[in-house]
Amino acid sequence: MLTIAGAGDVFAGTEPEIQQTAKPEEGNSHNLFNYETTYTFQSDFEESKLGHGDSLYDDFSFDHRFLITGKWYFRAGVEYERYDFGGTNNGLPDHLQGLYGHLALEYVVEDHPGAGIELDPGVYFQDHISGNAFDVPGRAYVSFPLKKDKIFATVGFGWGQFQDPVVAPGGGITWLINDKVRLQAVFPKPALVYQPNDDWDIRAIGELNFLGARTDQVHTTERKLQLDDGVVQYSEYRAGLQVGYSGFKPFKIIAGAGATIQRNFDFFRVNQSKRTDPAPYLRIAAEAKF
Repeated sequence: MLTIAGAGDVFAGTEPEIQQTAKPEEGNSHNLFNYETTYTFQSDFEESKLGHGDSLYDDFSFDHRFLITGKWYFRAGVEYERYDFGGTNNGLPDHLQGLYGHLALEYVVEDHPGAGIELDPGVYFQDHISGNAFDVPGRAYVSFPLKKDKIFATVGFGWGQFQDPVVAPGGGITWLINDKVRLQAVFPKPALVYQPNDDWDIRAIGELNFLGARTDQVHTTERKLQLDDGVVQYSEYRAGLQVGYSGFKPFKIIAGAGATIQRNFDFFRVNQSKRTDPAPYLRIAAEAKF
């Protein structure tokens, strides 16, 4: 499985999302804000002794871009993401958290990074912060045109010690089908986007959301997994629809729903993986660039 622990996305914010009206170079935003909460309803674990569970995901980030020269920027910020798990008391983690900084060098065109490298130093943990919960995951990427003003490619890779494999590739293709429809087939968040005007967009999305973290004590009820101070790579595979409204400048409000196809607690260092059946999810989010 190709994942990047703690980074949130392989290429977060790098999709060549072309706007109908291009901004001048000096119009690149300097402040970036994002908030999301996603709730996945209860479903059963594949191993019956683990019972059932749900999840609540919250994420907050704020970044500032510092102009270096031309279209090159240094971006610095902070992010906090957290999963809370409910349901059967089965010995699996009840929380997973990441608190980390953003340090990035980016080439920004029309308010979208076209190339860059980012480090996310911080702590990735269950309930208690310790020295061995520290990691510096990151990613590097570049986007380039395959057909002028029509088709773009993104290639890159990410890394982190709380993931399997430690280094993983990612990327994909963005196809501007016409002025209102585009296909963003970029892993880990592909989407088919319909944008009827500057204020509204509708997306059919697929996504892999994940977090790798150091756990405390994991002693499960089915007895196969008895682990202290271990590492888990938690992931959610989702598919759904979401609607975004940008009429409250500079904010964009997002609402979405769909199915979390699988939730997976992957303790890859001891070859144990605990998965759930599908369940519906609901999402609200907000972002701003100014």
